[in-house]
Amino acid sequence: MFNFTFQLPTLAMFGKGQIQTISNHIPPDARILVTTGGGSVKKNGVFAQVEQALDGFYWIEFSGIEPNPTYETLMKAVALVKQEHLDFILAVGGGSVLDGSKFIASAVYFNGEPWDILAKHARIEHALPIGTIMTLPATGSEMNSYAVISRKQTAEKLSFASPLVRPQFAVLDPTTTYSLPERQTANGVVDAFVHTFEQYMTYPVNAKIQDRFAEGVFQTLIEEGPKALVNPTDYETRANIMWSATMALNNILGVGVPQDWASHAIGHELTAQYGLDHAQTLALIVPALMTHQKTNKREKLIQFAQRVWDYQGQDQDEAVQVAIDKTRDFFEQMGVKTRFRDYAIDDSQFSVILDKLIKHQGNNLGEHKNLDRQAIKEILYAAL
Repeated sequence: MFNFTFQLPTLAMFGKGQIQTISNHIPPDARILVTTGGGSVKKNGVFAQVEQALDGFYWIEFSGIEPNPTYETLMKAVALVKQEHLDFILAVGGGSVLDGSKFIASAVYFNGEPWDILAKHARIEHALPIGTIMTLPATGSEMNSYAVISRKQTAEKLSFASPLVRPQFAVLDPTTTYSLPERQTANGVVDAFVHTFEQYMTYPVNAKIQDRFAEGVFQTLIEEGPKALVNPTDYETRANIMWSATMALNNILGVGVPQDWASHAIGHELTAQYGLDHAQTLALIVPALMTHQKTNKREKLIQFAQRVWDYQGQDQDEAVQVAIDKTRDFFEQMGVKTRFRDYAIDDSQFSVILDKLIKHQGNNLGEHKNLDRQAIKEILYAAL
């Protein structure tokens, strides 16, 4: 196990009715920007609960943050914060609303061109405090310091990280997820699964707790994900999915272990190029990457087959293939397709994707830094 330093300062308030507790965790004199997405939180009653919880506070809503939050939209929110002298952000929605809020919080006091936070990894010296009410379990953004932002002008999708944008608190009420469309439920399960995968599917370093935690998250998502598609208002199912998504990327699985993230890097370029949902891009790339890297990831693939997919045989080559096939089957079971042809996408833009990937990520991806341009090209073609 590698050395690590770990702290998880975000306060999690989990369960029914927890939205009403936010007033205990926001300064009484705060001037609040409430960020929302496309309006679903108003249709399902969540926003009404927020309004009640914020009774007596000064707040202004900024709505319309996209599923892939754009720099252009977020800069309008930055201008609003400055104009109204707001000093606290409450993000109400899914990971995109929260990711966008993290950028807003960072850009308000940034000295220079805010896009440099993403394009040049410019250091963030100060950020507004953030609280969140998470309504779409997927990204784990409610308890981590990461965000992904797109820019329409340049067709780019880039990430940044800073401990200053880790939310101060996260409300996780499973009942807020009852009204999610099937597609968003499925995407969230796949996204959480792949977050876990990126921290697990590398090579062994005898990190037994991290491995067992990750395997528990995998198994929970495999068990509960399909149930949510059949019975979307089952509280226990939604609760287990919601906590799985949080645990998948709040850093607890990744301490002391090697991490990959190649699937995410490639997936961001696919979203920027084709407009696919984030989880759709991950479902495309993960099985192809597992196949391409089955020698380098062999030990963990075998462990994955045995512990997660309950492979009982003795043939190690068969175990590797079971790990790959069962993962693909699970994505398909959730209704998230795993081949480019399922989206009527051919290879005509692969060279563009490769060029942008190299520009944004460099020449070598993966836990061994061995995925160069040719390797990524082979992975893309394997996903056709």
